[in-house]
Amino acid sequence: MSISLVAAISQNSCIGKNGALPWDIPEDMKRVKELTVGRVVIMGRKTWESIPEKFRPLPKRTNVVITSQENYPLPDGVECFENVRHAIASHQGEDIVGFGGQRIFEDMIDLADTLEITHVHQTIDVCDAFFPPIDENVWQETARKDFNGFHFSTYSRIS
Repeated sequence: MSISLVAAISQNSCIGKNGALPWDIPEDMKRVKELTVGRVVIMGRKTWESIPEKFRPLPKRTNVVITSQENYPLPDGVECFENVRHAIASHQGEDIVGFGGQRIFEDMIDLADTLEITHVHQTIDVCDAFFPPIDENVWQETARKDFNGFHFSTYSRIS
């Protein structure tokens, strides 16, 4: 079992603005798919709602939505839990990916083994969702691939 977080973040740690990604990076979307197919993907209700309806549930993944709303309407096959810990406990032995938003990342960063981060080389004004700090005393960059305007980084937890 592994737990990873997958996110794209700006230079000021922004992950969302007005319920959407503040950029369009096709390479990031391709990477997200590669990192999540075949895994349990845990996301908050707002993140679920931000995925265009035609793309949800995300195919070839176990979609898990965290919400405190009772009887929140979800399609068949999409799991719903009140909190991250219950969702993880329900998927012992499986590879789990924290998919967003801010609260999910905050709840899961201390449980994660790996961070898969797309660093977007922009500062986003009036951002309303942020990724928690990546503490260099806890996380070590173990892989990096540079592109024009962004780069992919993999961070592993320091034992």
